[in-house]
Amino acid sequence: METSSRSFVSLLSNPIFISAALSIFLAQIIKALLTVLKRRKLQAKEIAFIMLWKTGGMPSSHSALVVSLSASIAFIEGFSSLFILSFFLGLIVIRDALGVRRSAGLQSKALNLLGKRVAERLDIPFVPVKEIHGHRWEEVLVGCLLGLLVSMLVCWRFIFLAASSSM
Repeated sequence: METSSRSFVSLLSNPIFISAALSIFLAQIIKALLTVLKRRKLQAKEIAFIMLWKTGGMPSSHSALVVSLSASIAFIEGFSSLFILSFFLGLIVIRDALGVRRSAGLQSKALNLLGKRVAERLDIPFVPVKEIHGHRWEEVLVGCLLGLLVSMLVCWRFIFLAASSSM
């Protein structure tokens, strides 16, 4: 039991873990705040839903997470095989957020609009499909910058040590 609690403590003190967790958390907080500022009248339940589950919107939490993960691995471990793996998996996640999920979201929106019109004309029931939300490039860019900034702030000690040892 003590070994597992030590492992948990070492996880929580790992700068790579802290950087990744903080990036996705901050991105979701910012997303919730921006939504509250836009809509003004949101209940606590809706705000909690946005913070925990909302996809799409400003900034991209997926992009913040993968950039923070790759950058903090680079700062701590250097350009290792782990960095290369995280970098290319991050590119896939970002590409998915920009392309596949965005396209699927636009298509589901069009299908729901078409289904609603047909249902009204023919007087038949219609159950809309779930509309997933991808990202615009601006949302992805802000998420990437947030992830990089968080990883730099969390890993600044390692960045400083690497810079001073190379002099």
